[in-house]
Formats: sequence, C-alpha cells, structure tokens
Amino acid sequence: MLSIASVTQRYGTVTALADLSLDIRRVDFFGLLGPNGAGKSTTMALIAGLRSPQAGTITFDGRPRAAALADGGFSLGLVPQHIAFYEDLSAEENLRIFGELQGLRRADLRARIDAALAAVQLGERRRDLVKTFSGGMQRRLNLVAALLHRPQLLLCDEPTVGIDPQSRQAIFTYLAQLNREGLTIVYSTHYLEEAERLCSRIGIIDHGRLHALGTVDELLARLPFDEEIRFPATAATAPLVAQLDAHGTLATADGMYRFRPHAHTRLSTFFALVEALALPGRLFTCQRPSLEAVFLHLTGSQPRDSRLVIALANILVPPPAACQPRPPAPTALAKACCHSS
Repeated sequence: MLSIASVTQRYGTVTALADLSLDIRRVDFFGLLGPNGAGKSTTMALIAGLRSPQAGTITFDGRPRAAALADGGFSLGLVPQHIAFYEDLSAEENLRIFGELQGLRRADLRARIDAALAAVQLGERRRDLVKTFSGGMQRRLNLVAALLHRPQLLLCDEPTVGIDPQSRQAIFTYLAQLNREGLTIVYSTHYLEEAERLCSRIGIIDHGRLHALGTVDELLARLPFDEEIRFPATAATAPLVAQLDAHGTLATADGMYRFRPHAHTRLSTFFALVEALALPGRLFTCQRPSLEAVFLHLTGSQPRDSRLVIALANILVPPPAACQPRPPAPTALAKACCHSS
C-alpha cells in the first residue's frame, strides 16, 4: 500500500532521515518506534505531504504520492501530535470544518459527525467549546477529525501524549476496531507498551535509519539473551553476584539485579549456584524479554539531542492563528489532517 524508498531529509545541519526505506502492507497496524528526534514525525510529515523528500520516493499503491492524492484515488488521514482545532469553536463546528474540507455536505456530513462523536463518547459535549475540553477529550476529537472522510490509511503521530488512562483506553479500543474493519494504520509512539499491545508489525527508527523491522516475536529474537532473571540486591545475594560474571551480564535498577544469561548458559547452571548458597527460590523471577529491552539494545539508553524536535516545530505545530475562531482560510495543517485530495 505505502512504499518509502531511500528517503533522506535534512533540516540545516541535522539529518532527520537517512536513506530510509519501508513498506507498509494493506491492513497493517504498523508501529513506528524511536527516541525523541529519531525521525518519526518527519516520516509522518513526508507521508502526509506536508513536505516533499529531498531524496527518495514515496508511493501509494505503486503511484507517486502527489498523483495518488491529487486525483482522489487514494485517501489518508493524519492525527497530528499537536492538537489541531479552533479552540473557540464547538466540537461539532470543528468537525464540520474538517468534513467540508473533504467535500462532505448536508445529511452525509451530519451523519458522519454524529457517528464520530458517538464513537469517542463525546456526543453530549458536541456543542461545547473545545477549549473547555480536557486533554483526553481533545485527543479523542483529534482522532475522529482525521476519519470523517473514511481514509484508506491513517497516520497517528503520538496520539496519546499526556492523556488520562480512560481516554488512552478509548483510543486503543477504537483504533483496534478500525484496524479489524480494514483500516491500515501507521502509529508513531515512544510508549513501548502501546506498540506491543496494538501493532502487528513494528519498525524501530533511530538517527533517521531503520534499525529493526518485524513482529514483536521477531524483534525479541534479535536479543543476545532469551530470559532475564531478577532478584533483590541485598547482602544475602552478594555471594551469588560474585559468581555470575562468567555466565551472563548483570545490571542493577530500583534495588533489583537483572541477570541476562549468555547464549551458552543454561538456567540449570544459574539455579545450581542459587541452591549451593541456600538462597530461597522466592527471591527470583524469570521473565521473557520485553520490547523495551529490544529498544534499548538497538538505540542505547542516553537521552537525545532536541535539535531535531525544534526543527520540526514549523511543520507540525499549528500557528497561533489556527486557534482563532473562523479563520479566513483553512491552514495547511488542517487540510493535511484529513487529506484525501
């Protein structure tokens, strides 16, 4: 459905994407993971048409992006990371603007607005001003605005940032339902548990390059260990720690040791050491590796430079005028958020 081939994008001296290639299949629920500044939002902006790639190509169903969108043969919706609404208008008025941008009119538009507000439990607040909504309510409205025209592809750029658990759960449930009904979704996030829960395939991007691609199980297979054994960091376990260097790697976090056996180390070897020291079994838990372990293994644990995040501000953040009532013309971002032509 979507093909990104050898795309490179720079902002001044900062390289946002470096020869990125990626294929999204029809009805994928694809997770795009990466640290801050990894290139996730740049990828979303290029797919949506907010910018053109400096090198490389983006195609929909084998056709160049611009041509596929221009003749109405392909439609997409963008849920931006930053709320894209007119705060001094009601939820219903905002959705009417987005719907009319897509050519929806009269009874059809009214029906779609009714269905959209009901889907995210905002029907009773339809006439309230958006500025009176909680962050979670605004996020839910942000989502359905991108769906009024029933796109074939939905781009979600960190759609659950800073919201309450109930709203996050509502968004998860709705997106999973839409995917089951045939909607292809590209979901950008740095919340690893979201990707692990929702996505059928995941790509891990860092420094503008794709470092890994596959299902959760396929990504876990890239780790140099199969299990992680956790036990408390106490005086009682210190003699055990002294004997583990030859058998695996050991890390400490929150008062707990995390032991990761080498590929050739059997668990029976570890527990033989435990028995020899007469340590109670209740101290130890053996856990399957997580997506977080894969992510840190591939990207490291150091915080990232924020220069790329700042460079993207002029692309993905609505200008102040976008928050004023009834602007003379829709902003470019507003058009892109429900782009289908």
